[in-house]
Amino acid sequence: MTIYPEVSQKEKIGDYPALVNSGGGFVWDEVLEYRVWCHPENGAPDIENGNDYYYVFDNYDDALRYSEQNDGTEKPLALILQKEYIDEPEPEIYRHVKEERITEWPVEFLNRPKRNDNTIPNFLSPNAPINRLSILKGIE
Repeated sequence: MTIYPEVSQKEKIGDYPALVNSGGGFVWDEVLEYRVWCHPENGAPDIENGNDYYYVFDNYDDALRYSEQNDGTEKPLALILQKEYIDEPEPEIYRHVKEERITEWPVEFLNRPKRNDNTIPNFLSPNAPINRLSILKGIE
C-alpha cells in the first residue's frame, strides 16, 4: 500500500502537457498524475520514432510496478499542481508567487505535508526557524 496520495481528478490523467516545469516551488497542492518516462535508448520499446515518452497512472503503486517491470523506464514522477509556490531566484532569496503552475516532482517530495494557508507565510516570516525547510516538512 502506497504512502503517496492518489491523483485529485482521475478523469483528467493524460490530459496535461508533456513538457512542464521540473521540480521547485517547495510546496504542493494536488497530485495530478504519476508519470513513468520511457527511454528507447535504454531499452524501452521504440514507439515514438526514437523519442522519449511516458505512461500516466492514477496512483503511485501502479506507476512503480510498471517502472520496475519494464526496461528503459525511470522511477515514477509526480505531476503536481501548485496554486501558490515559493520561488528561489537566488540561493536563500525567496519570493511568494501567487499563481498556478504544474510541475514534475520526485515522488519523495510528497512526503512534505500538503500546503495550507500558513505554510508559505510561516516559511517567509522573519521569525521562521533557521532551517526554514522544517516548516515545509511539517516539523515546525
